[in-house]
Amino acid sequence: MNFSFDNFAKEGLHEECGVFGIFSDGSINPAYACYNGLLALQHRGQESCGIAVSDEGVIDYHKNMGLVSEVFNNSILDSLGGQMGISHVRYSTAGGSVLENAQPLVMRYVKGTLSVAHNGNLTNALEIRRQFEQRGAIFQTTIDSEVIAYVIARERLKCHTVEEAVARTMNVIEGAYSLLVMSPRKVIAARDPHGFHPLCMGKYNDSIVFASESAALDACGAEFVRDIEPGEIVVADHNGVRSIKPRLEKESKKSLCIFEYIYFARSDSFIDGVSVYEARKQAGRILARTYPVEADMVIGVPESGIDAAIGYSEESGIPYEKAIVKNSYIGRTFIKPSQKERMKSVRIKLNPIADMVRGKRVIMIDDSIVRGTTVDRIVTMLREAGAKEVHMRISSPPFLWPCYYGTDIPSRGELIACNHTVEEIKELSGADSLGYLPAESLHEMINYAPIGFCDGCFTGNYPAAVTKETFKGKERGGMNFSDKKQKK
Repeated sequence: MNFSFDNFAKEGLHEECGVFGIFSDGSINPAYACYNGLLALQHRGQESCGIAVSDEGVIDYHKNMGLVSEVFNNSILDSLGGQMGISHVRYSTAGGSVLENAQPLVMRYVKGTLSVAHNGNLTNALEIRRQFEQRGAIFQTTIDSEVIAYVIARERLKCHTVEEAVARTMNVIEGAYSLLVMSPRKVIAARDPHGFHPLCMGKYNDSIVFASESAALDACGAEFVRDIEPGEIVVADHNGVRSIKPRLEKESKKSLCIFEYIYFARSDSFIDGVSVYEARKQAGRILARTYPVEADMVIGVPESGIDAAIGYSEESGIPYEKAIVKNSYIGRTFIKPSQKERMKSVRIKLNPIADMVRGKRVIMIDDSIVRGTTVDRIVTMLREAGAKEVHMRISSPPFLWPCYYGTDIPSRGELIACNHTVEEIKELSGADSLGYLPAESLHEMINYAPIGFCDGCFTGNYPAAVTKETFKGKERGGMNFSDKKQKK
C-alpha cells in the first residue's frame, strides 16, 4: 500500500463551514455586516458562500461557488436590503461541491419562508432523509442542512413559533450543528447539545450578531457578548433577545472539537473562553518539554504552525525564526476538495528562506499529518535550501480515526498513522526526528480549562452515537463498525 504525505490541516484537513447572522437595529446594514463577517470566516470554507436577508418579511438571497470577494460586490450587496440576515461559507464535508448545496438554504413551506445556515454534520441525517423520502418528499440538495430545514418545517406545523419548532427539532436530529435559522421576522441561533462546533453572540449598538468565531464579530465592529451554550437556543427579534434551554430527551456531555484550537479557528478568536492563540502556544510548549532536541532555530509552517512554534521557542530557549514564506493568494490545500488539487497547491504555496536555514539545525513545527503530501515536500525543501538537520514536531496527536461531526477526516485506510509507526512516518518524511503532541496532553493545551472536548479522531472515543449509515465509506483499512468506541 502506497501513501503520500499530506498536512491535513494546512493542505487538506477538511472541515468546516462558517455561519454569520445579524438582527439589525438599523445602525448597520445586514448584507454588508454578513459580507465582512464571512471574510473573517473565509478560512473555514472556500468552496461556496451565500447571504440571505429578510426585508419586512420578504426573504431574498444570493449565493454562488467561490470566495466571498468573488461572489459578492457592492451592486449585489446593495440589492440585498433588509433588517436581518444570515450567511455561510462552505467546505463540503457532506454533500458534493456544487451550487445547489451552497448555503444559506431558503425554503418555502405552508407557514411561509425559512432560511437555514449550518456548520456540522448530523449522524442520523440519512435515516431522517429516508423517512421523508418514503413519504414523498423531494430533496433539492444532498446536504444535512436540508434535512434540518425539513424537520423544522414539519415541527412548525405542530407548534406556535419557529423557535419552538427548532427546540422540537433538536430532539430529532443528532450529531453536530451550529445553526442559524431566519424566519421572516426572527433570527434564531442554536448549538447542538454537545457543542461540537463554536457559536457565539455579539452586539453592535442594539443589533444582535451571531458568528462561528469571535474574530468575525470584530470584523463587523460588534462587541463579543458570550458563547452560545451547548443545547441552547437564542432568539433575536423586535422584542429583544431571549434564551431558551429546551428539554432534551438525551443527556449530552460537552464535546467541543479540539481541532478548533489546533487548526480550524483563527488565532485571534476566543472559543468558550479560551484563546486559540494561547492554546496553540501551549501545544508548542508541551512539545518542547516532551521532545527536546538541540537545534539552532525553531520555525513554524504557516499559518497554524507558527503559534505552536513560538511556544516551543519560549519553552526551549531556542530562537524562533521566520524561515518559510507562504503565498497568501493560495488557499488551504486541506480545504481543496480533491487530492489532486491539494497536491497541486502544495507545490506553489510554501517556499523556504534559504539564507535563514543554510547550515542550521531546524525544528519545524506543523499542526498535523493526515494523509501526507505536504510534510515530505516541506522537509525536502528545507534540505534543498541547505538545512543541516530537520526535526519535525506536530502540535496534534496522530489521526487514527475518522470524524463524523463535520471535519472531513478520511477513512482509516487513508490515515497514514493507522498504517505506519511514528518511526516509519519519520523515515517517509525525511526528517531527522518526529514527535507528536501526546493525546493525554490535550487538556494541558487548553490550560486545563473546564471545557469538555471531542478527541475522537485521535482516540476513537466518540461522544455521540454513530449509525451504520453514517459509518459507510469510512470503514476502509480494516476498521469494523464494532471497533468504533463511544464515550459513556
